[in-house]
Amino acid sequence: MAEQGKGHKSGDIKLINRKMLELTGVINVESFDSEEFLLETELGFLTITGQNLHIKLLSLEQGLVSIEGLVHSLAYLDGAAASKSKGLFGKLFK
Repeated sequence: MAEQGKGHKSGDIKLINRKMLELTGVINVESFDSEEFLLETELGFLTITGQNLHIKLLSLEQGLVSIEGLVHSLAYLDGAAASKSKGLFGKLFK
């Protein structure tokens, strides 16, 4: 398999029966609780909402995160929405 170029961004999302979410390309877990996660990924900030969410696997060195629980939604925050959300979460989780 060829090595990915330095400028190449990637991120895979695998959702299994709305109960197991596996992500690659994760840079940082900005915040989380049982109902919402905010992740910084190579492709932008990603919010995950649901019920009884918890981290099953976390390896930022490899960019891997697995989340268990009932997943309601996944949404990428682009542009102004990302900075606004990060500012809000930054104020709440200082």
